[in-house]
This record gives sequence, structure tokens and C-alpha cells, in this order.
Amino acid sequence: MIDKLSWISVYPQVVLLILACVIALVDLTVTSGRRTATYALTLLALGVVALLEGLYASGGNTIYGFGNMVVSDPMGNWLSCFVTVAMMAILVYGRPYGADRGMMRGGELFTLSMFSVLGMSIMISGNNFLVIYLGLELLMLTSYALVALRREHVVSTEAAMKYFVLSALSSGFLLYGMSMIYGATGSLEIGEVFKAVNSGHLNHQVLIFGLVFIVAGLGFELGAVPFHMWLPDVYEGAPTVVSVIIASAPKLSAFAICIRLLVEGLLPLAIDWQQMLGILAIGSLLIGNVVAIAQTNFKRMLGYSTISQMGFVILGLMSGVANGNTLSAANAYSSAMFYALTYVLTTLSAFGIILLLAREGFESEEISDLAGLNRVSPLYAGVMAVAMFSFAGIPPLMGFYAKLSVLQALISTGSPSYIALAVFAVIMSLIGAFFYLRVIKVMYFDPPITAATISASADVRVVLSLNGAMVLMLGVLPGGLMALCARAIVATLGT
Repeated sequence: MIDKLSWISVYPQVVLLILACVIALVDLTVTSGRRTATYALTLLALGVVALLEGLYASGGNTIYGFGNMVVSDPMGNWLSCFVTVAMMAILVYGRPYGADRGMMRGGELFTLSMFSVLGMSIMISGNNFLVIYLGLELLMLTSYALVALRREHVVSTEAAMKYFVLSALSSGFLLYGMSMIYGATGSLEIGEVFKAVNSGHLNHQVLIFGLVFIVAGLGFELGAVPFHMWLPDVYEGAPTVVSVIIASAPKLSAFAICIRLLVEGLLPLAIDWQQMLGILAIGSLLIGNVVAIAQTNFKRMLGYSTISQMGFVILGLMSGVANGNTLSAANAYSSAMFYALTYVLTTLSAFGIILLLAREGFESEEISDLAGLNRVSPLYAGVMAVAMFSFAGIPPLMGFYAKLSVLQALISTGSPSYIALAVFAVIMSLIGAFFYLRVIKVMYFDPPITAATISASADVRVVLSLNGAMVLMLGVLPGGLMALCARAIVATLGT
């Protein structure tokens, strides 16, 4: 008999599943070429789910359900809420783009997006290896279909194949690592795995062997070097609305499973997995920032930007334990969470402008396509400039405080190697500033290449303006979101 608390712990996910199925059925009766009814219902459904997640998160309670297979805690609920809100913004930005490219002949864009949110939410709330893996597979299956949504587009089909092959490989890594940990500990539940590993009576070599595969799988989900090969190709080849789906919200679910698996489950092995994460972080910062300089395709450049940004998230994750001391763990993991949220919010702004500039028969994918944007539309050029300055870490924007919080977490450990990593990250950020500032130079100092005017529906203008304003305001006043991240991490680690 399933108790009441179990259903309460997954109530938002159940609501999302029911609403997604209802909308998929309702869409069969929709004849509008722009799927107006499906679009409105999808935003309404996601809004209801986001409200539920926000209420759960603000309550501050931790609830375990279904035999401790799932957990509803502040960190998970806030991340699920942000994932849902991010998907709402993406669908607002992407609807005109999809309609112009024949992607609205059916409601697949909306229903698949809702199921991808469900997959991410299951990943975030998983307290069992198999639940996390099921959520991951649901996300991946919907992502494959989304990337290949333009079936007649050869480049999108190629990107979908690359994504399918490489993500299947990474899923195999993650599942094999989980099986090794299960073989060593005898449990799939994360809390029980922690107790077994912490006892010190297990075969350390088997644990490390499994840990290597788990870190490899997580590296793929984050897009970290050397598991980054898929990321620029898929960003460039996928329809832009799908590129932003892959680039944004899934990074929050990837962060969540890093916390669930590495921190909540395998913290006694921190000295081992932190060294692995250190290699991923160094490679991501180096390759991401240096290779991005050579890119002329804006979506591809943002792909390498993602790799470098994830390097900072990994730095936060690896600075929680220093010399066996966990006193700085809450500060480090909350800084990584703040950085992940900053990255998603800024990415939505940048891709939102790309989607806005795209029109029927024109993709607006090259950096040169932004030439003279300030003369055509100072507002949209300003939103893009705010996003680029934030990515570069220029004060007083949100990205500056995100980088500062991660660097502070590294330096506060007092470890010379971590301080050296902080210095390296600063140097790589200075190199990375070049390609962000190049975009601003093109927008403000190059002559326009076309006299075409920019038109956008009211919902796109409002959401895009709010998006840019939040990147600016949360940079000027970052304390509230930083405190929210800190409370969520402390509550999660406390259980």
C-alpha cells in the first residue's frame, strides 16, 4: 500500500504527466497552423506546475516517498521550478520560429517539451539510481525527437544522429558505473549507498572503478571536456528552438544529479571524484574559451561558451571538501547552483535574440548577422549586450557575481592547488571575454547588412525584456537568489 506522503512527494510530476497527456489529446483537434490553443494550454499547464513546485520549495519540507526512491526537498523543488519556468520562456521565444519552419504541423514541439520537463523533474527528485536513470532516459528520448523535428532538414537529422550515438554511449557509462556501485554496496538507494561507502568496509577499487564511469556520464550531461564533442555540433545543427532547450534547462537537472550521486551518495569518496572533476574543469575552461575564439557561427560559439561556463560549475562542485574538511561544502555547492541558474538565465537571453532575428528562410546563426543591430533595435541589442557582458563576468551583471562566488569558494578552502585553479579560471575568463566582446562590437560598430525591420509578438517582447532585466537586476541585487541557493543546499545536505 502506497502511503499518502509518497503521492504528495511526486504530486507536481503527476500533475505534469496528466496535463501533458491531456494536451497531446487536445492537440489532435487543433487545426491552427500556429497551434494557438496548444501553445496557450502548454504555458498554462507549465505555469501551474511551476507554481506547485514553488509552493513546495518555499515550504522548506523534505519528503521521501515510494520506499525512499524519490525525494521532495527545497533544492529539488526550486530546480524543478526554474526548469519549468525556463521551458515556458523557451516556448514563447520559439513558437514564431517553429511556425515559420513548418514545425507546427503537429503539437510535437509542445508535448515533447513537456515530457522533457517531466524527465528533468524525475532526475532532480530521484533518490535511487534507477529513478535517476529513468528520468535521464525520458529526457534523452524526447531530446532526440526534438533535434530531428525538422525531418526534411539534413543538418538537423545529422545532429540528431550524433546526439543519439554519443548520448547512448554516455548513458551506458552512467548505468555501468551505477551497476558497479550497486555491486559494491548492495543498494540502489542513495542514502544507503552513502552509509555503505562511509563504513569503510567495501572494496575501494570496485568503488573507484564505478566512480570513473559515473563521472564520465555526468561529464557528458554537463558538456565538459573531454565529453564535449557532441555539444557544438548539436547546437549548430539542431533547430534553434531545440538548441536553446538543450542548452539551458537540462544543465540544472545535470547539476542536481551531480549533487545526488556525488555529494549525497559518494561524499566519502570526495578526494577521488574531486580530482576527476578538476581535470574536467581545467579542460573545459581551456578548450571552451580558446576554441570559441575561432568560431564564426554564433550557435557554435555559444556551444563552446557552454563548455567553459560548465567548467565554473564543476569548480564549485569540486571545492566542497578540502583536506577532509566539509565546513565549506554548503558554500561551494550553493555557489555552483547559483552559477548554473545564472548560466541558464543568460543563455535564454542570448538564444532569445537569435530566435527573434530569425525569420522565414533566414536563420540568423552567424555572428555577422548581428551587424548593426543597435541601429535597427537598441532594445534588443541591449538585451544581447547584457547577456554577453554577463557571460564574460563584467560587473555589475549576474555573471560577475556567479564567477566571484565560485572563486571565493575555491580560495576559502585555503588549499594552494585550489587557489591555483582560481587563478587559472580568471585567466581563462579574460581570454573568453574576447569572443563575447566581439559580438558587442559587431552589434554596435559594424554597419547593418540588411534593412529588414525586426518584428515580434507582444509575448516575445515582454518575456525577452523581462529576461534581460533579470540578468541585470540579479547582478545589482544578487543577495536574494544567493540566499535561496544557500538555504536549499543546506536543507538538502541536512537530510
